[in-house]
Amino acid sequence: MDDEPLALLNMEKKLNGFDSIEVVKAFTTVKELLAEGPNLDFQVAFLDVEMPGMNGLEVAQLLKEWNKNIYIVFVTAYRDYAVQAFEIYSLDYLLKPISKARLETTINRIQELFHPERESLPILNKSSITIQCFGGFVVSCGDKAVHWRTVKTKELFAFLFSNLNNHIPRDTLIDALWGETDYKKARVHLHTTVSYLRTTLSTLGYSEVIQYANGCYILQLGNFQCDAHDLEQILNNKMETRKLDVEKAEALIQSYQGEYMATLDYPWITSKANFMNNQFTLLLHDLVEHYTAIHDVKKREHILLLALEHNPYSDKTIQKLIQHYIDEDNRASAVKVYNKFKGTLLSDLGILPNQETTELFNAISKELKIQ
Repeated sequence: MDDEPLALLNMEKKLNGFDSIEVVKAFTTVKELLAEGPNLDFQVAFLDVEMPGMNGLEVAQLLKEWNKNIYIVFVTAYRDYAVQAFEIYSLDYLLKPISKARLETTINRIQELFHPERESLPILNKSSITIQCFGGFVVSCGDKAVHWRTVKTKELFAFLFSNLNNHIPRDTLIDALWGETDYKKARVHLHTTVSYLRTTLSTLGYSEVIQYANGCYILQLGNFQCDAHDLEQILNNKMETRKLDVEKAEALIQSYQGEYMATLDYPWITSKANFMNNQFTLLLHDLVEHYTAIHDVKKREHILLLALEHNPYSDKTIQKLIQHYIDEDNRASAVKVYNKFKGTLLSDLGILPNQETTELFNAISKELKIQ
């Protein structure tokens, strides 16, 4: 749709040059669109932005009301419109004059979305998506890792997923991912990356999961499996029922790959990572209490050693481990782990174990001397 007949004719001619594209109808006025549009079967709309009466952004919203699955490609002579265009979810935008190479890029995106074999691919099964957060950030479908169009596409998904179901102001995203970039350029980068991410998620069977409203983005994702979310669910259920789901906790421990998003150098991840790592520590101590209650000595020792590996500077954990060896009349191991813990604190942090830990060790030393 374009209010300039020559521009419309030129675009129609270019689109017809692609074998995979069929131009169903071309419009120059909103009146014509309202009369015929609702009865047409089409998947993609190319819309000029600057049109009298009802501009392209308003037309796009109207088309989305008719069919939310319609993809929008905006055509404009002004770059500033591109930012606003992406905020109402466009597949792409084209700047006039449109080169053949640039248009071909857009057509390739369309072909990726409507590839005839797409419906048979296993990645369309929503329940198969798995998100690993501990030890890195890996999104996979079946046994294949998701391919991200750009590094920033992956980072944007990681950020939105870390704030799942929360409204994130646009400027917060810009500051987190493009803080060193000129603001106008950063906005374009953001909206381009949002478009890439939406396309990727759509190929996985997750359409319309990223919404934009009132200056905020929100990711609402369902039917996925994630180690970090499993952890939070286990801890939340324990708070509600006062009972630990040991089977799920053990399964999570077994699949543990390392600290939250450990391999990623994202400056914004620190606060979330600290919180999730502390949550994992809570789960470990809950398991220690459970194994203590049922007198499972081997599993208690295993989890305590894992907890110390997870947080090698924790006086609380080393105290429990020392007490474990005392209970098992294995004071030699208690002394060994204390000395290693003390050496780690001195070499890494330049400090000594706290008073309670030192007193516990001194009590062991006296017993050994007496013996």
